[in-house]
Amino acid sequence: MLKANWIILAIILFSVTTFAQSSKQILEAEKLLSDLGYWILKIDGVADASTKHAIVAFQKAERRKRTGVLNTAELKALRLAKYPTPQFTGEAHIEVDITRQVLFLVNENGRITHILPISSGSEEKYQQDGKWQIAHTPRGEFKIERQIHGTRKAPLGNLYNPSYFYKGVAIHGSNSIPVSPASHGCVRIPRFADKLFIDMVWVGMKVYVYD
Repeated sequence: MLKANWIILAIILFSVTTFAQSSKQILEAEKLLSDLGYWILKIDGVADASTKHAIVAFQKAERRKRTGVLNTAELKALRLAKYPTPQFTGEAHIEVDITRQVLFLVNENGRITHILPISSGSEEKYQQDGKWQIAHTPRGEFKIERQIHGTRKAPLGNLYNPSYFYKGVAIHGSNSIPVSPASHGCVRIPRFADKLFIDMVWVGMKVYVYD
């Protein structure tokens, strides 16, 4: 009986130690990610939605394996990572890197302030209103044409706080942000960020979409 109690105590102590180490690693990762421009809502050692999406965004931006898992290797990579640089400078703008599946919000000083993981057009065929179309996200230089604060119920699904930059193509919040392209053409961003994002950008703001 005494031996069993010691085993239980050992298990509890191991669990508490593991949790403490994990929380400490998460806290360090959140600080490092935030310092590098990845969008972290709160640096507190608790892996919320922004933490998990920031880890994926980092892996995407650094062309690492997109696991979404924080381990020793990812923490080491974070410690060695350099602050990312945008492809374009000048006025404040948005950059959407299709190849890496990330979005950069760039200020007027040419510094990236927020980085988010995205999911763009899958390039697959889909049917809408009886017509076949290709799920393609257009490349090039655009401007935000209009915005809708709140939810727009579209035929292909809900768009949360969309900012349209090319006809019906928008940057909008979505409940599904896989690690690869999966949308019908829009640029999906995580739900934790869509309400804040739409207030950070504006009609007329430039949007660069590139491979």
